[in-house]
Amino acid sequence: MHFQLLIRAIKERREMLQVTQETLAELSGVGLRTLKQFESGKGNPTAETLQKLGNALGLELCFKIKEL
Repeated sequence: MHFQLLIRAIKERREMLQVTQETLAELSGVGLRTLKQFESGKGNPTAETLQKLGNALGLELCFKIKEL
């Protein structure tokens, strides 16, 4: 569930800025195929990939450890 929210937030930000997937891939240094898989919900990006996308889009991504 949370992963879907993350995907939607990144995709909506990209669209709001009118940035294509190709341009975002170039700006972030993330492969276009990786980005397309992520946005379609099929990929499993690393924290580093998410950070690169966030930086390119001007988003601050925070990771929170849930307590058991």
